[in-house]
Amino acid sequence: MTIVSPHLGTSAEWTDARLLYALEEVVEQELNRHLKVAKDWMPHEYVPWSDGRNFPGIFEDGEAWEKEQSKVTEIGRIALVVNLLTEDNLPSYHHEIASLFGRDGAWGTWVHRWTAEEGRHGIVMRDYLLASRAVDPDKLEQFRMAHMSEGFESDNRHSMLHSVAYVAFQELATRISHRNTGHQSGDPVCDRMLARIATDENLHMVFYRNLLKAAFELAPDLTMQAVRDVVVNFRMPGHGMPGFERAAAQMAIGEVYNLRIHHDDVIQPVLRFLKVMEIDGLGPDGQAAQEELGLYMGGLDAEAAKFDEKLAARKARMAARAAG
Repeated sequence: MTIVSPHLGTSAEWTDARLLYALEEVVEQELNRHLKVAKDWMPHEYVPWSDGRNFPGIFEDGEAWEKEQSKVTEIGRIALVVNLLTEDNLPSYHHEIASLFGRDGAWGTWVHRWTAEEGRHGIVMRDYLLASRAVDPDKLEQFRMAHMSEGFESDNRHSMLHSVAYVAFQELATRISHRNTGHQSGDPVCDRMLARIATDENLHMVFYRNLLKAAFELAPDLTMQAVRDVVVNFRMPGHGMPGFERAAAQMAIGEVYNLRIHHDDVIQPVLRFLKVMEIDGLGPDGQAAQEELGLYMGGLDAEAAKFDEKLAARKARMAARAAG
């Protein structure tokens, strides 16, 4: 099947301002669709409050935190901290998208609605972690202060089209990370909480993915270049937090998020839905970007295969040690 995208103007004519205006009607349609399917939920209903007790401090009966107080697994603890610290940077994310998309009209309504929904995620995760004693509360707060004090600047802040392309993939990546963290946490309460968060993230992904589809119809060459740039240079928004590289390596081994998951469950589904590799009628720059994207995806799959082999070998060694 070949998809022909009409050129409604040359790449040179498409500024951020023109694209924002041209996509306003699509944003309104997607916003209305989102509001019909999104369900409000109460963060406090997902927190095991009866498990909570005082920590040392102003309370004389405070009990110091110890790892054994929680049933959460080690990989679950690591991933929960990474995921929560990522959610903690919501003020910076809001500032960036509000600056790019604006605060008026359908764009502004979406920006504020998205921020309000995302705010629940940090609330419920922190409350769960403290009530269940899944993490050291002092270290968690130290990490939050260090991470937020560094500030956050998106790799795609220079372009609204790059930003739309990025969040289409990033929202799905976040959904997958939360969902897999829940599966690996060892706590059904945690799993339910993260499943609820993942549902929100999926709806956010659908909003941006559909917006990206409309951008392909308006400005196929520019959109193809933006998708190419975002996919090739993709980084999770929490990459600047303390100890991120080590935590990311542990999460990869723990099968929360790794190259295979990134390729199969995040990048490919979005590209496949948009039929990115089937789009025809592109100009020279768009066609070059499409070809580069195809080559990159082939290389990513090969790298994921190498990781799969290493992970399988590691599991075999661990099984052999356990049997011996």
